[in-house]
Amino acid sequence: MKVVYPCSCGLDVHKRILVACLMILAADGRLTKEIRTFGTMMEDLLALSEWLLAAGCTHVAMESTGSYWKPVWNVLEGNFELVLANAQHIKTVPGRKTDVRDCEWIAELLRHGLLRGSFVPDREQRELRELTRYRTTLTEEHTAEVNRLQKVLEGGNIKLASVATDLMGKSGREMLAALVAGSTDAQAMADLARGKLRDKLPELRKALSGQVGHHQRFMLAEQLAHIDELDERVARLDAEIEERMRPFVELIDRLDAIPGVGRRIAHVIIAEVGTDLSRFATAGHLASWAGMCPGNNQSAGKRKSGKTRKGDSALRAALIEAGHAAGKKKDSYLRAQYHRLTARRGRNKAAVAVGHTILGIAYHLITNEHSFYSDLGVHYFDERDRDRVQKRLVHRLEALGYTVSLEPAAA
Repeated sequence: MKVVYPCSCGLDVHKRILVACLMILAADGRLTKEIRTFGTMMEDLLALSEWLLAAGCTHVAMESTGSYWKPVWNVLEGNFELVLANAQHIKTVPGRKTDVRDCEWIAELLRHGLLRGSFVPDREQRELRELTRYRTTLTEEHTAEVNRLQKVLEGGNIKLASVATDLMGKSGREMLAALVAGSTDAQAMADLARGKLRDKLPELRKALSGQVGHHQRFMLAEQLAHIDELDERVARLDAEIEERMRPFVELIDRLDAIPGVGRRIAHVIIAEVGTDLSRFATAGHLASWAGMCPGNNQSAGKRKSGKTRKGDSALRAALIEAGHAAGKKKDSYLRAQYHRLTARRGRNKAAVAVGHTILGIAYHLITNEHSFYSDLGVHYFDERDRDRVQKRLVHRLEALGYTVSLEPAAA
């Protein structure tokens, strides 16, 4: 095979060490191979960089092993053409698995141009990704802690969650504070309700009549303190993300107009895909990279499981959340699409399909700075083929024993 990169290096990266295989093809066709082992501390990585620069290396490839590749990438970025390869694409020959064999195999694939690099954004976008992903993690932890608090209440025969929609609302927090303080008066705690919750005072009195022990009050106090701490952390992260998103305010406003997409989802979309989508030829390419389209698995003329690939898990989770939210937006095209698919495929698959549509809309909004979201309307699918809808409905009525005659309504 033709050698594409005469001087290249393959790295097998681990937590504490990395093994490097440097391959140099001389002008007379002789191949020189040198293998060295380095640590993963900063001074070790700088030594690796100096060694490769002295050898005239131009291209370096490594596997995307957990997060261990990131320190190596940070040090080598800017001095070499870096390739981050998916580990599934470069599996070594079975029975010949060692660290040395791994780095040799990576270097061999690289020098012949057989590695397909993963998308690694610039440092600024990588930092933004870390912030948005950490905010998502804290939000999930907040939800988990609220669920744990609810279990403690159930253990004390307090059924507040069965009456109040939001345990962490103002009314719920005041009632929980009274419980932690040692109150056992269900009537007094129910009177703390505000707004529409006061219409449920009889149910609240029953729900707050329980047997809360000392250890349960202690656990409730600890959980409420943890929830408050998480709220403060999320607020600080929100402020930092908003500051970094300031250059994209106009784009965020346009993304926010999509049903199901709020500012938080818009932040995730920008952080994960960036604002330069030239690397994605079409919206379909972007959806495939994100793992938001069906898989392609066909053999012997039969189409097998079309399960979606993993893709970008952070972006995928945000789009599926947006898909479920869009299904609740009244008088919108995305709601019509969601309910149209729910009847045949179920809610989860419908949410993935709507998320795919949202990502396609976002692609066009990002690539065309003068475009704005325009909703096609809830009746789009009916208006697209009126005759087919009419025949289907008439056929159903006739099957029920009715004689149907159609007359257009007055304009």
